[in-house]
Amino acid sequence: MDRPRLPLGEYVQILLKNGLLADNTPLSTDFTRRVEAVTCDSRGAVPGSLFLCKGAAFKEEYLLEALGRGAFAYVSERAYPAAPAPCIRVADIRAAMGLLADAAWGHPSGSLGVVGITGTKGKTTTAYFLKSILDLWREEQGLHPVGLLSTILTDDGAQRKPATLTTPEPLDLQRHLWNAKEAGCGYVVMECSSQALKYGRMTGVELEAAVFLNLGEDHISPHEHPTLEDYFQSKLRIFEHSRRGIVNLDSDRAPEILAAAKASGEVLTYGINDPKAEILGKNLSKMDKGVAFTARYAGSWADFTIPLAGSFNLSNALAALAVCQTLRVPAETAAKGLARARVPGRMETYSGRGKTVIVDYAHNGMALSALLQAVRGDYPGAPVWVVFGCTGGKGLDRREGMGRAAGEYADHIILTEDDPGPEEVEAICAEIGTYIAPFGKPWAVIPDREEAIRAAIESTPERAVVVLAGKGSEMEQKRKNGPEPCVPDGMLAEKYLKVKKEK
Repeated sequence: MDRPRLPLGEYVQILLKNGLLADNTPLSTDFTRRVEAVTCDSRGAVPGSLFLCKGAAFKEEYLLEALGRGAFAYVSERAYPAAPAPCIRVADIRAAMGLLADAAWGHPSGSLGVVGITGTKGKTTTAYFLKSILDLWREEQGLHPVGLLSTILTDDGAQRKPATLTTPEPLDLQRHLWNAKEAGCGYVVMECSSQALKYGRMTGVELEAAVFLNLGEDHISPHEHPTLEDYFQSKLRIFEHSRRGIVNLDSDRAPEILAAAKASGEVLTYGINDPKAEILGKNLSKMDKGVAFTARYAGSWADFTIPLAGSFNLSNALAALAVCQTLRVPAETAAKGLARARVPGRMETYSGRGKTVIVDYAHNGMALSALLQAVRGDYPGAPVWVVFGCTGGKGLDRREGMGRAAGEYADHIILTEDDPGPEEVEAICAEIGTYIAPFGKPWAVIPDREEAIRAAIESTPERAVVVLAGKGSEMEQKRKNGPEPCVPDGMLAEKYLKVKKEK
């Protein structure tokens, strides 16, 4: 089925109904003309396009290029007199884009079971756990695997590729949902970032379930969220999209999260420490290749295993199971699906030369603290080294959080690059070091990440554990001149340990 081609007048009516039109002056244009495409990329304009002028770096030349390619009208917060086309002026281009994208792709989320996951840490792991279970459930019924929109991967049933944003921009997001609907995915599991929720990327998206994992400080900077409260309130907006909320009772500010979820519809809770949790996990035990636990699921107790080390993953598994209970996935299927889950770049373990290397995407203080505490518990008495850096130009709060986590739980720290962007690696590392210093732990700066990983692996004694945090399976470093290829941490671990990854 082809996507709908609406007349221009319907798009204008959508903006009018939502109070977004900034100018009621009658436009001299044909409102019955079909819009062939809605785009914000001038290179993607085709004859009959409606062009959206968005972004702080928008230039008039983009609009003129789009018109040259066949766009016949444009939506913008300001008019461009030199542009020979009608301007539909709006008060908020971000809000307008979400509504228009949803309409342009025929509101695909209304025909899917979309599960949205937000939280400071664990979104990707939870998403992969859930996809693994749902894929098995659908496989048993002879149905197509579900879609996935994650920090790592975009898989919408029509295309599978590395992700560029945790939550895509509205036009891309709605296209992915449309593809998933057409491919017969049935469900889409998606990570919902605080930025996406704050700036309306999810406008129009209906969620079958909204999962709120946890809350910690992250993305606090002049360019993202000015305060923790802004970050928190942005995340709470996930419940505006859903009829069902799933809440971790162990989270900081759980009562407020619970209240926001209840205001949107029915609620299911999970947790480890609060016996009132409907999905309750207990009896955690370490296995050679993961952890085992018991959980209350669909009113009965059942046994489950997670194929990842780290006790903190129990909470992520419970979140996935809570979603599965709402969808009435049988306990046996949920257990099998969870046991076979694989998460790229999360708790990947490599061993050789009498040492262990753990690769994990932990990239904020909350995640690194949980990771290092888990390593301490899983490898008692072993020296723990950690290699990490922090992003440049954003997430400035991570420097304190990760520095303190490393200072408290690691024995030796090597600071290096992790998407330094517009900043110098040495300057970022020096700032992190100010938060490590009070703990009295030895730390050093090696700007080149590969060299930092080599030095850590070769310098540690036998029985040591080296934690490579922040990049996971990523294959690019974002530097001053843009993304540049890099070798993933796991491959570097194999190279310098001279072994293959443990299966």
